[in-house]
Amino acid sequence: MNSDRDPAMPLCVAIQEGSEEIRNNEADLPESKARDRKKAVVLSIVAVLLATGVGAVLLWAGGGGKTPRPEAGPKIRRVAVAKTDMSGVREMEGTLGYDSVRTIRGAGEGVVTWLPKQGATVARGEQLYRVDERPTVVFYGSTPMYRRLDTPGSVGRDIRVAADNLKALGYDIGQQPAPGTVVQQREPVDQQTSADAGPSTAAETGQDTAEPSSGPPPSAQGDDAGQETGAGKPAEDQTRAGQSPTPARQVTVKEGDGVLTEGLMSAIKRWQKSVGIEPTGVLEISDVVVTRSAVRVSEVSAQTGDAAANDLLSVSATTKSVHIPVETLDLGTIKAGQKVTVVLPDGTETAGEVATIGTTIKADQEGESGTGVTKINVTVSVDDAEAVKDIDAAPVQVRFEGEAKKGVLAVPVGALLALREGGYAVRLAEGRSAEGRSAGGRLVPVDTGMFARGLVEISGEDIAEGMKVEATA
Repeated sequence: MNSDRDPAMPLCVAIQEGSEEIRNNEADLPESKARDRKKAVVLSIVAVLLATGVGAVLLWAGGGGKTPRPEAGPKIRRVAVAKTDMSGVREMEGTLGYDSVRTIRGAGEGVVTWLPKQGATVARGEQLYRVDERPTVVFYGSTPMYRRLDTPGSVGRDIRVAADNLKALGYDIGQQPAPGTVVQQREPVDQQTSADAGPSTAAETGQDTAEPSSGPPPSAQGDDAGQETGAGKPAEDQTRAGQSPTPARQVTVKEGDGVLTEGLMSAIKRWQKSVGIEPTGVLEISDVVVTRSAVRVSEVSAQTGDAAANDLLSVSATTKSVHIPVETLDLGTIKAGQKVTVVLPDGTETAGEVATIGTTIKADQEGESGTGVTKINVTVSVDDAEAVKDIDAAPVQVRFEGEAKKGVLAVPVGALLALREGGYAVRLAEGRSAEGRSAGGRLVPVDTGMFARGLVEISGEDIAEGMKVEATA
């Protein structure tokens, strides 16, 4: 026999040929003789395996010729049901970073002529960028500038933002009408003319452009209100006669509104002059970016010379927090205001608090099936800003202290046995074999409670402190 040839090959051929011969011959034999012949062939095959060395290989693989022992089952130990205090502690992975990242897009036409550096902090009244050398300045508030403020008597929350910021920057804005006041809204500044009729703007007459109305709104003056004025003449006839028409619109100031008064427009002019803008008293949309507080420039995406009507930069709050994607099933024990511990990358710990729990559910796509786990973002604030001042972004661990229970009955988790019909049970340690295996102690159903640090809270009619149960070692 050629020693280079695989010794298993002729064996396979012999078995196949022998099997074919057996099948051919079995057709002519009685059933009992055919069974005896199959047994003889099987024994012959075993003998051939041993003779060719294959059996030796199998024995070697099993441990050097020794007969393999059956695998030992888990070791069982006896434990006592103990009364103890339990506290649930969970650790979750999160990401530490700056809050409220947003992208700033330029408003209007023009060319970017100046941009801040990444990492710079921009506060109220400071310029964030410049277009055609006209600065865009940061104001604080919650309502963005969504229109050109050029109409005396205009009312709105965006005007309140302008008024509050100019006042905070030290400008005298005059008296703002109180909520419930009815003010007269006039034409935009650039549509007001003084031709023929003499001065018409409040700046020229010295009067406030948003002077409260001396009477009730037109809707409260009866069915004929707004149809006739003066001595019974229609407003149209008065206009033709050279008299001033009834104001086109009267607006009631609501809570949270600001009014574009003459005093406020004068303050806008003084502010514009101080920041290098032509002092027109008209606030353009592109003059201001409204943020909730000071911002940090997290990324600069444009360059000087680019068109302004694009994404220019990204900003964030100057504060940092931890964002944790939490599975919806785990949210039950997490509450707003809950105290937590944040473990930083270097192992140091700092205190924190659950600031917000998101309301938008996000599904993480996992696996080829596309089925995901729904998660909600939980934001944790850090109490000590100095502890994280040198970290821009990093993965961290957040330790949640769960509910605490005193004097509950508990056993190691390894004592629980899942029942086929559902639920759990423990096995009483009533007897054990010589090998240390269970000798069939009685199963007692239990209700489970808190899981913490390898223990599980149990309760049930037949459960008492001190009773012995079996648990895996």
